[in-house]
Amino acid sequence: MKTDLKNKTKSELESMIREKRDALKNFRFGIAGSRVKNIKEARTTRKDIARAITFLKQK
Repeated sequence: MKTDLKNKTKSELESMIREKRDALKNFRFGIAGSRVKNIKEARTTRKDIARAITFLKQK
């Protein structure tokens, strides 16, 4: 995962952050509707967003 983020450009990281935030929003709506089975998905998505933001700030 880290090597993938190092090789991405600034615009690719920004688009990845947007996609992950949308996925997290959809996950939260799924929780409210009891449609989600994998509860740990939110944790991994938040960590992915944080990693991408960290690499974005480094660039």
